[in-house]
Amino acid sequence: MRIALVAHDRKKDDMVALATEFAPLLRQHTLMATGTTGGRLQSEVGLTVERLLSGPLGGDLQIGARLSMGEVDAVVFLRDPMTAQPHEPDINALVRACDVHNVPCATNVATARVLLGSMAF
Repeated sequence: MRIALVAHDRKKDDMVALATEFAPLLRQHTLMATGTTGGRLQSEVGLTVERLLSGPLGGDLQIGARLSMGEVDAVVFLRDPMTAQPHEPDINALVRACDVHNVPCATNVATARVLLGSMAF
C-alpha cells in the first residue's frame, strides 16, 4: 500500500513514536511524508520515506493531488487541533479529498493505531 504520513509540529513526536511502534508494518509499504515529518521518520525510525514539500509550502496539496489520482491508499495525519495553522485550507482540502475518494484517514494517534493495526491483518 501507499501510505501518506503527516504531522503538525506539536504532533511530530507522536508520529515518531507511532512509526516506531509500527515500523515492521510500515517497512512493507511505500511511504510518503511532508518534509520535516519525513526527515524525522528517516533519521529517527530508519524508514524509507519519499519526502515531499513541507505542509505550509504545499506538501499537503501534493499528497491531496496524488490521492485524487489514486496514488495514496491511506493517510495518517496527526493534526494539532489546539494550534491555528496558517495553511488550514490545505489541511481541510486533504481531509476532504480523503472523504471524496474514500481513502482511510486517521487524524489522531488512536485512529492511527486502529488503521495501522487493521493493515497488519
